[in-house]
Amino acid sequence: MADGNLNTGPPPMRCGRLLSALAAVVLALGISGCAYSFAKYPDDARAAVEEFTELLNERKADNAANLTSQPNNAVVSLREMFEGLSPGTPDFQLVQFIVLDTGQAIFTLHGAWAFGQDRNWSYESQGTVRKLATGWRISWDPAIVVPHLDNTRTVQLVRAYAPPPPIVKDSRGQPLMTEQIIDAVKLDPAHITDPITTTDALAKAIEPIAPLITGPSLREQLAAAQGKPVAAVNLRESDFAVLEPDIAPIPGVVTKAQPRLIAADRRVQSPMLDALRVVWQDNRDRCAGWAVQLSGRDGRPIGYLTGQPGTPGPDVSATLDPHWQSAAQDAVNYVGNPTTAVVINSATGAIVAAAENNAVSANGSAFTGLAPIGGTTELLRTAAARIARKAPQDVSVDEVTKAARMLGIGVDFELPGLDKVTSRIPTPGTEQVRRGSQASEIQASPYGMAIVAATIASGRINPPMIEIGRPAKASVESAPLPAEVLDQLRPMLGGSGYVTITGGQGWLLANTGELAFAIHVEDPDSRATLIQAAARILHPEPQPQ
Repeated sequence: MADGNLNTGPPPMRCGRLLSALAAVVLALGISGCAYSFAKYPDDARAAVEEFTELLNERKADNAANLTSQPNNAVVSLREMFEGLSPGTPDFQLVQFIVLDTGQAIFTLHGAWAFGQDRNWSYESQGTVRKLATGWRISWDPAIVVPHLDNTRTVQLVRAYAPPPPIVKDSRGQPLMTEQIIDAVKLDPAHITDPITTTDALAKAIEPIAPLITGPSLREQLAAAQGKPVAAVNLRESDFAVLEPDIAPIPGVVTKAQPRLIAADRRVQSPMLDALRVVWQDNRDRCAGWAVQLSGRDGRPIGYLTGQPGTPGPDVSATLDPHWQSAAQDAVNYVGNPTTAVVINSATGAIVAAAENNAVSANGSAFTGLAPIGGTTELLRTAAARIARKAPQDVSVDEVTKAARMLGIGVDFELPGLDKVTSRIPTPGTEQVRRGSQASEIQASPYGMAIVAATIASGRINPPMIEIGRPAKASVESAPLPAEVLDQLRPMLGGSGYVTITGGQGWLLANTGELAFAIHVEDPDSRATLIQAAARILHPEPQPQ
């Protein structure tokens, strides 16, 4: 890209043409005897421009704006420039100063920004300084500081990605997630005069796409935000195109279009998608270049001023299997209470499905929501008894926690992209263990308990993964479980699975032979509820071809 030229959008300004025109003006003035040499020109005119450049280099937007003819407009543009080009270091210099008459002069600035890692940008811009009642002031034009900048545009330092954007493929090689334009719909309290009218109108407008968002729920968000804008909903561009006529006129509603990685099929809902976004972004960033980008006020890119694109990022091969994801989602949707499920290929550690129903809160998610393991402690007690060669009732708490770690509870798995907590387990031999009970002290997430089920099925801990070929790094090395332990535990997970309800925590651990899974239900009605939910994974409905 040529420095100072806009790669996409309006045609670039021709600096040479402008300078030629200015030279002609000066020449004409000289012939008529009206030109002013610099020696005769008031020092404070040039000093104002030099002070302006110094303030720009010091990133003092407010002070620099006060030296312009439009301080209020200038300060907005300058603040946005410094913020958008952060952490770049500016270096503005006055390189040419031409007198036109006693009340005005023109000047040329050399602008340069250093963004590190040999990422540098330089350009030239022109401006005018005039003598006003308040003194010498730079006639404000945003293009003085950034080429092609105006009051309808913003400038940002961004990563430059070479097309096409990578996709996330499912375990069968089909598109799972693709980058699409998403319109973020927000509520800005500063422009809302009647909160009830605005929130009810927005809820009604987006009801066909987001029926769970209501006027009262939006008002709760506004109250909690304490005067700051709140995100109402993100809409696919095709949906926004249909709903925009109803959304746009609502007072206080603002929208911003931005690219985002989303599920290719809107029916696919899984907490794994957020983790895959992180993996996709990390992979893409490693191949990215850089660019200085102009954008409209709506956030849509207009074009690049300079930069160097990288190389196309690699596609991500996810472990999620659409067949099993559909089965897991069907299982959790069957239950009205908060329910989560995680399904793992016991031989490889691949997480093939993770699902939550709408009743699950942020604190109860499949990967991070911890709950007491309740009656599943009997699995740990059975394992501990076989290892220690004792009767189950004689096993100590320390021995139970040691057995738990052999099954994966308490093991930390470093998995790129996945914000997760497998379990919380007291350290053996501590006062916490000696005073606590086995059932109340050990907690686990559905993800953690799925690892337990997979470990029992495979005979050892296989580090989990969400991207094919990139298993997690475990905090401890895994060793095969003793055969006598497996002989005791595997039958306990057979049939409809190991089911327990204790203290309002319903757990079911099972395996299909190839796959192992865990289901967690808060306050289930009965054991039958968990068994019937699990049946949707053990015997899923065939998918239409």
